[in-house]
Amino acid sequence: MGTAGEGTDRITGERRQLINVAYRLLGSVTEAEDAVQEAYTRWYALPRSRREEIVSPGAWLTTVTSRVCLDLLGSARARRERYVGAWLPEPLPDRAEAGTAGGATPTGPADPADQIVQDESVAVAFLVVLDAMTPAERVAFVLHDVFRYPFAEIAGVLGRTPAACKQLAASARRPVNASRSGAAGAGRADVVRHVKEAWENKDIAALVGLLDPAVVMTADGGGLVGAVLRPVEGGRRIAQYMVAIADKAPGLELVECSVNGAPGLVARRAGVVMTVASFEVSDGRVTRIWAVRNPEKLRPWGGQQAPDGYHLGFHGPIST
Repeated sequence: MGTAGEGTDRITGERRQLINVAYRLLGSVTEAEDAVQEAYTRWYALPRSRREEIVSPGAWLTTVTSRVCLDLLGSARARRERYVGAWLPEPLPDRAEAGTAGGATPTGPADPADQIVQDESVAVAFLVVLDAMTPAERVAFVLHDVFRYPFAEIAGVLGRTPAACKQLAASARRPVNASRSGAAGAGRADVVRHVKEAWENKDIAALVGLLDPAVVMTADGGGLVGAVLRPVEGGRRIAQYMVAIADKAPGLELVECSVNGAPGLVARRAGVVMTVASFEVSDGRVTRIWAVRNPEKLRPWGGQQAPDGYHLGFHGPIST
């Protein structure tokens, strides 16, 4: 009995690693949890004798989880064609800041978002670059460059030779390396804080000074709440837009918080999180803004849809 229990504990103990792999492959906490659950379902569907033959259950589960993610990525393009507006990855809160940001305080270890290690590989800028890759490139790159799996094992996931998997990872590495130039943004927390202050003061001139002239803002409402459907470009245009939002949303409260491990802002009203914004900073100025408003993606934050007729956040009559 003890041996069986230890085996079960060892298997369930792999969940954290699997969730981390799946989130980086899919950019969705919900889909990551579903992929991992499917892998466990397949594991327990195996005859006991077959499970006992598997030398490394963790490696088996990782392979199956990755294959499930690969299938999901393959169908994602068709699903994105039906998605209303831009698609952005689900933002991750720092659970230590959950109460401050307005998100729900975790009640236990069941929330998969709690299990995701937040490092450079979950930064929103990084995930956006990953999303532009082919499914095979993304799997090869994430498994090798992020989790250090050998190409011989990745070949089993992709059904290709190790040499082909190495080539896929190299191809994926080029845009990732290009995106890293200044993506970390020295002093990003200070810049985000100044953006918050200028936004609260409705100071267009200060905002323009903090935004790169070529800054791009992308919002994700998923068709469930108001959000611009295409990226908005230009520092002055975005600054004016941010001030217009503040004018139209009395009671708008901005909170500094960690988003996917980096400084960000949460917009909330009456304690409810409505928008989570991430920033990319280069040379002391904001170059990219990603604003997630889709309430289905804000569940780890305790977010919900605004009441009918009242949409708080990145929306409005901007012509894009």
